[in-house]
Amino acid sequence: MRFTKATNYALHTMLALVDAPPVKPIGVQQLAELQGVSPTYLSKILTRLVKAGMIESVSGVNGGYRLSRKKDDITFLDIIHAIEGSASLFECDFVHGEECLIQAVMKEAEEKMESHLKNTKLMDIAHKQTQV
Repeated sequence: MRFTKATNYALHTMLALVDAPPVKPIGVQQLAELQGVSPTYLSKILTRLVKAGMIESVSGVNGGYRLSRKKDDITFLDIIHAIEGSASLFECDFVHGEECLIQAVMKEAEEKMESHLKNTKLMDIAHKQTQV
């Protein structure tokens, strides 16, 4: 199973924003340089995070992006859903009765993964990062 690079950049961007002072927005150029990605590509990812209500865009000379939700409320799953959507990772294409046994196993595995990602807050990682 793989998540797209966009999810990787979104998670790292959100971690940078969680660590940043809440008053001063961070520009897309600075966020892009932190990750070695083009500002144009990162802008598309930031737009998805804005639409999901996790960050806000601040216009002007000192503009940029900052969190629009409380740091303690942002989970890995929130960010992944903002970028990847919430569709199931596995769908059985065979028609063979009420419930496919393979689909049931895959669904259970996905539910466990989602539960873990939902219970892991970005702040948990931010605290570990500052301790290193």
